[in-house]
Order: sequence, then C-alpha cells, then structure tokens
Amino acid sequence: MRRNFALIGLVCAAAAWAAPALAYEIDPLTRQPLNNALSVRVRPQAVQVVAVPTANASLNAADPMASTVPQMSAVPRETVAYSGPYSAGTIVVSTAERRLYYILGNGEALRYGVGVGRPGFTWGGVQNITMKKEWPDWRPPSTMLRRRPDLPRFMKGGIENPLGARAMYLGGSIYRIHGSNEPETIGTAVSSGCIRMANEDVIDLYTRAKVGTKVIVQR
Repeated sequence: MRRNFALIGLVCAAAAWAAPALAYEIDPLTRQPLNNALSVRVRPQAVQVVAVPTANASLNAADPMASTVPQMSAVPRETVAYSGPYSAGTIVVSTAERRLYYILGNGEALRYGVGVGRPGFTWGGVQNITMKKEWPDWRPPSTMLRRRPDLPRFMKGGIENPLGARAMYLGGSIYRIHGSNEPETIGTAVSSGCIRMANEDVIDLYTRAKVGTKVIVQR
C-alpha cells in the first residue's frame, strides 16, 4: 500500500511538471482578479538544444527542428489589399483584429494571424525593431516574475522555449514580436503584451523586417 501511494505521488508530480503552468492574475488597471488563468507553456528540455542554421528561411526539412516545432496556426498568412497611410516596410499590429500587417506597398500587405495581450495587458504606440534573435533565450521580465514566481529565471532557446523560433525586440520596452510553442493561441488574446506568431510566420516576417523597422501597435 505504501508503495502504491509513492507511485501515485510520482505520477502526479510528473503530470504537474509536464502541464502548462497556470496562475490567476490581477488586472493592473482595475486591480480585480482576472477570470481566466494565464497559461505559459514551460516544459523541461531533455537534451541540449541543437545548433540551428542561421539561414533566413522558413521551417523546412533542412532545419533539424522542423519536424518537432509547432508551426502552423489556424489563421493563414495571405496577401491582402491595404489602403492605410503607412509606407512599405512598416509593420502594423491591430490588436482588435488580432492581425499583423507587413506593408508591401502598391496597395498590398501581408497579413498574419497573431496572439495579443489579454485584458489588462493591451497597449498601443509606435516602436522600432531594435534587435533580432533566432531561437532566442528567454528571461521573463521582473513584472512577470512578480506575477508568476514559479517561472524560470532563464530558459535557453529551443523548441520548448515560449519565444519560439524568432524574436524581434521593440524599442526599450519589454515587448517583442516572437514565435510560439503554442500555435493554438494564435488569433486569441492571452499574452502579457507581446505579439505572438506561429513559428513559420515569425520566420517569414523575420526575413522581411530589418532592425529599425517601424512597428505601429493599434489598440
């Protein structure tokens, strides 16, 4: 009987470690509890991260991580008509639509599905891409650690990393446009303010957007 209880305890501990961490948070604007738990998938890395080719290309068979990285979202990337006032090369994020537009010029833009900030974590403004990283490491900002002290202080880049395959850092803010190991969250409002993309989409955008690219986030 004692052995059975020990086995049950081990199984429960393993299940808790493998599952996404959940925590109910306080809306920083209203100071009221938020109804939905914030999920950040952080899973242990069983092996050392394999070096990833730095060629600017979409995930494919040549990428050693291509077969295991969550890639696709339910929101297809497509070229659409765009009549906004912004010049070619500008990134426009519509948090209301949960879409990101990369302006091509000549009345067209590439439209991507994105995940955006959940209630209480939305923001708007103009930033510039100040840094780009492939398979970035993750260091949760202090504001997130205060809400989620269970999160790791550092996580090496790789297929389990919440930042996904690519990250583009926005000005001196804590926000990024980045990939995700949770493609099912694309098109939803679940982040702490960062703009999430499917890994395949963020790699495509990464090849187009340069350091210095203007990013306009519309609430």
